[in-house]
Amino acid sequence: MNFSSELLTFKTIFISIFLEALPFILLGVISSSLLQMFVSEEFIARMVPKNPLLGILFACFFGVLFPICECGMVPVIRRLIAKGMPVYIAAVFIMSGPILNPIVFFATYTAFRSRPEILYSRMGLALVVALVAGLLIYRFIRYNPLRLSMETLYDEGAGSSTHPPGTGKVTSMFMHMTSEFFEMSKYLTLGALITALIHTFVNTGQLAAYGNGPISSHMLMAGFAYILSICSTSDAFVASSFVSTFSAGSLITFLVLGPMLDLKSTLMLLSVFKTKFVAALSVIIILIVLAFSIGWDQLFLKSFS
Repeated sequence: MNFSSELLTFKTIFISIFLEALPFILLGVISSSLLQMFVSEEFIARMVPKNPLLGILFACFFGVLFPICECGMVPVIRRLIAKGMPVYIAAVFIMSGPILNPIVFFATYTAFRSRPEILYSRMGLALVVALVAGLLIYRFIRYNPLRLSMETLYDEGAGSSTHPPGTGKVTSMFMHMTSEFFEMSKYLTLGALITALIHTFVNTGQLAAYGNGPISSHMLMAGFAYILSICSTSDAFVASSFVSTFSAGSLITFLVLGPMLDLKSTLMLLSVFKTKFVAALSVIIILIVLAFSIGWDQLFLKSFS
């Protein structure tokens, strides 16, 4: 393959991934901005059940009602905790919200139209991981994981939810949409760029050898998910470009782990929670996602290969 053909392949893959994901980025931005401006944290906090198990289940399905990408999840959670939401419920929402929402469901369906088992496996595994992780956090995390005091957190949360002086809510909503669109687009661009480079310049035969290993494929895609830090409204389109190279189970690892834990969300979590809690949450997410995705791959998804 000469350089001109490689360049054409690179441009084709990059543009196709970006354009396929762009409508879902826009939907996510619009939904997040509407919630930011017109739904109060007090209203959401009042909806949370007091019973711990019911609260965890509620948080698992919270994303269905409030479709927020992980890019905007941590600032919202910070405000909800300041309004009285328990930390273990907030942690479950951080994990499940970016996946279990209608925009991500439709994006994944569009990317894997011919592979519905990947769509339903992603949604089911995300629900199981969030539920198990929430129960573990409720049972074993006995210390206050917040980096700031509740008073300081409340002050910051209250300040971040107001719109700039002299602007109406609609104007502020468009300002928020613009800011979040560029924030999310740069991660999508980076992810599409790296994916296009891999498909163009990496030996696909060697990559396929790792991609079909029962353990190595999951570890490799988990690493991709963490480093690429792609928004959950568009990561399915990146994953679909690897469908002929990696096993279905490893794609599930990518699609579930990435929205729950990646490089950018780790940095954002560290701004709200203590390092010890972020480390514990990260270990819990990684171990549970890998255990369930590898098991599901061997027990069920192999039959679709």
